[in-house]
Amino acid sequence: QVQLVESGGGLVQAGDSLRLSCAASGRTFSNNAMGWFRQAPGKEREFVASISWSGGSTSRADSVKGRFTISRDNAKNMVYLQMNNLKPEDTAVYYCAASYSNGVITTPSLYDYWGQGTQVTVSS
Repeated sequence: QVQLVESGGGLVQAGDSLRLSCAASGRTFSNNAMGWFRQAPGKEREFVASISWSGGSTSRADSVKGRFTISRDNAKNMVYLQMNNLKPEDTAVYYCAASYSNGVITTPSLYDYWGQGTQVTVSS
């Protein structure tokens, strides 16, 4: 089992930055590919970013390329999502997820564990 707890969300203005953190506990964290997803009201959960076991491979959705960066610290069992130049359309609940698979994974169904989410609200 892997337990995931997100933090770092909040209310910001357009153009601001936030860093989301995901603390993992349980099984060996370094064996899990990790991802960030988000879900806005009335919309389906969508892929944001993913990172491989080692951190050597990452992937981001086109909508966040150039603004968001995913990283991980396996020694601390942490995954981060640095979000710069936030836009109102980034408003959503952001979820951290862990997969037994390696590589960069964009499909929610391929993730095995999910956190409870953290709210990010960007005002215009």
